[in-house]
Amino acid sequence: MEARSLTKGANLELPAESSGLQIVVGWADAGEREVDASALLLGGDRRVRSDNDFVFYNQPASPDGSVRHLGTSVTDGGVEERIAVDLEALPDDVHTVAIAASLDRGSFGDLDGLHLVALDGTGSSVARYDIADATVETAFVFGEVYRRGSGWKLRAVGQGWDSGLAGLATDFGVTVDDDAAVPPHDDESMQTVADEPVALPGDGFVPGGVAGDSEAGNDADDELVDVVDEQPDEGPVAEVIPLPGVTMPSTPVATKPAAHSPRKGVRTRRARPAKSMVPTPTLAADPSWQPARLFSVAGIGGTDEQENRATSALLATMLAVRPFARGVVARLGAPAGLMETFSEVQFALGERTVIPDAVIRVARAGRLWTGLLEVKTSGTQLRRDQIEKYLDVARSNTFDAVVTLSNEIAPGAGEHPVAVDHRKLRKVGLFHLSWAEILQEARMVLTHRGVDSPLQAWILAEFIRYLEHPRAGTSGFDDMGPAWVTVREAISAGTLRPSDRKAPAVADAWLRLIRFLCLRMTADLGVNVAHALPRKLAGDPGERRAAVLATLADRGILDATLRIPNTAGPVTIVADLRVGQVQASVHLGAPREGSGQRRISWLLRQLGDTVPPDLVIEASFSGRSDTTCERLSAVRTQPAILLADRTSDLTSFRLSKSYPMGTKRSGVRGAFVPTVLAAAEGFYGAVVQRLQPWPPPAPKLSADTMSEAAAVSDTAADDEAETSITA
Repeated sequence: MEARSLTKGANLELPAESSGLQIVVGWADAGEREVDASALLLGGDRRVRSDNDFVFYNQPASPDGSVRHLGTSVTDGGVEERIAVDLEALPDDVHTVAIAASLDRGSFGDLDGLHLVALDGTGSSVARYDIADATVETAFVFGEVYRRGSGWKLRAVGQGWDSGLAGLATDFGVTVDDDAAVPPHDDESMQTVADEPVALPGDGFVPGGVAGDSEAGNDADDELVDVVDEQPDEGPVAEVIPLPGVTMPSTPVATKPAAHSPRKGVRTRRARPAKSMVPTPTLAADPSWQPARLFSVAGIGGTDEQENRATSALLATMLAVRPFARGVVARLGAPAGLMETFSEVQFALGERTVIPDAVIRVARAGRLWTGLLEVKTSGTQLRRDQIEKYLDVARSNTFDAVVTLSNEIAPGAGEHPVAVDHRKLRKVGLFHLSWAEILQEARMVLTHRGVDSPLQAWILAEFIRYLEHPRAGTSGFDDMGPAWVTVREAISAGTLRPSDRKAPAVADAWLRLIRFLCLRMTADLGVNVAHALPRKLAGDPGERRAAVLATLADRGILDATLRIPNTAGPVTIVADLRVGQVQASVHLGAPREGSGQRRISWLLRQLGDTVPPDLVIEASFSGRSDTTCERLSAVRTQPAILLADRTSDLTSFRLSKSYPMGTKRSGVRGAFVPTVLAAAEGFYGAVVQRLQPWPPPAPKLSADTMSEAAAVSDTAADDEAETSITA
């Protein structure tokens, strides 16, 4: 079924295979703003039956598990949150499931690319609703899934509230009590009760791990598109970290919160962790002394040893650091809940025994999510036959997903580097993670989102330290592939054509390099850096590759545009293989007031004295196709050199800088990949991060209105003074 585009108020009948429906709420990243999706289960009176029918980050599932909040994930097009709706499991007295979202600050009018996408049980897109009329709303109902006869329909709503999540929930009958006392989260406020095991789902599975935490398109085809989980009502599950020589209980240890005022209603305020600093060693007698490692890299031999150590370090860190674990499994569609990890689990598949590297299980609200994990390190490639065996095991055991983890970076988010038989994906999801994504998630949690335990912060820092060691075998993208030299030489000779057999491999390598660059910068900056693409390319890998091939063959260049929130403009990277240079540039609008020379002075003040003098400034003018272009060194001494004439209306600037390009396919010295990374990150650090867009002045009242307002104010002041004297 082809996805249908909905307009406000339109509806669509959902196909029968949509029983495992997922509703995606997406938006272009806007810095540190958090958009939180939620769902309300409504009766025939369009009100919730009880407060438990409100599903959101503090209450991630309905009591029967039919509606679940799956958390946040980052895509190449921005950020998205998912709500899973099991239509067959919804109670008969639930007539509508309203899909909403709220903002922690600001309004929805500040966000670009707001949209809702409905995915059926096979993961195929059924419908999409793009929202372009949001203004001051801080909470928004994107759409509704509602009963119609024996089936279900989806309606595009687009209705907003300016009273936030609490106001929206209250209007649907939810009792909100954000003023009630909230139990503290520190360990001293918890009383250990070893004789009260937590009631957990059946299936012979007793989770004893940690609770998952989480923080939290456009219309035209040519437009660029770019979780603290509370415990179940039985009480929170204590985090259990086994220690050497200590016998741990066979069942989880439950905890009871210290006495506090009972709370009536739902708390919509999000608990936020306080960042803990990683301790820095200070007693070393010499800088050469290396702190002891939690995850040792000594003695790593072959690939098997490398894979075993990396897998063990990952699984242990996921159990120990809850926000990191949640960030990883949220990418896989797993719910926020109690999680455990297992290694080297054996499964029977016919007469064979199949042993994936790990099993991850997450329990929440009577549901059990299971994923099989296959890990590779160094240059070891994933094999199709191995993946398909794990898919067969997952299907026969009714598991949810197979996850592969390697150094391979897929060209686009949600894509898998290995093509498998699509018939094996009908009831099992196939996901791929790169070690670069794991490292990025760990750095984001430690540096930007925060960990509230010093021990957890140290464990996560040690895991990052392990991943970054060369012996770990968990490298990022550093090789353009065997076709690189041949294609580069063909470009120099002018003989490359889009149909050349080796060219697609270079195009895919470029897309993987840009994705790796986005991951690195996201971890450094703490905001989602995205590869900005027209929607028709973002959703179609074949078209995306074809576009790269066409530019490579016609002009001998590889280019990409990066969207970085809160910057003056998008950053463009161009690798020109004909001249051997990498050019980085940014485009920003000029002030809309003052003379042309004042507009140039505005730019020079922002650039300051430390920006390299060889920065090139190009100025564009209204009504003219030609531009002026000069080096920064010349503009500093004679700003008017950029003006075409005194009457021209200067509208925008383009700042660019060229860097030498490496030509080798891999390595550090003289290699292509590190020069592209250095150009992008160096240009951002030296130029882009110091720029701010011009803020337009506030609109001014007329002189008559100002006079009338002053007269009224003076009269009121006289009346108040007279009343005071009389009294």
